[in-house]
Amino acid sequence: MAEVASAPDRQLASDTRPTALRVGVRYFAAARAAAGVTEEQLDLPIPDTGCTVGDVLEVATARHGAALRTVLDRCSFLLDERAVHGLGTPIRDGQVLDVLPPFAGG
Repeated sequence: MAEVASAPDRQLASDTRPTALRVGVRYFAAARAAAGVTEEQLDLPIPDTGCTVGDVLEVATARHGAALRTVLDRCSFLLDERAVHGLGTPIRDGQVLDVLPPFAGG
C-alpha cells in the first residue's frame, strides 16, 4: 500500500516555485543572420532575483556566439510588442522578446 504524505509534506510540495522559465525570442534582419534562426524558445534558470531581458540575451549569446553579441550591442528590443527600456527589465515565463537591429531605408 502506498504511503500518504503528511500534511506538512504536501504543503512543502505546493510551496515550491518554478526553477526555470521559457521565453520566445524572434530575431530580425542582421540579428537573424547572426543567430542563424528566425525564432527560438530559450529555457532560463530562475535566480532568486528573477530573470531579466539581459539574462535572455546572455543565454542567446552563449548559444549563438560572438557574431550575435556584436549585433545585440546595437539592437533595440520589444517584449510582448512593447519597447524595452533597459536590459534589467523583468521577464516572465511565456513572454516573447523581439530583437531589432537598426534598420535603414525610407
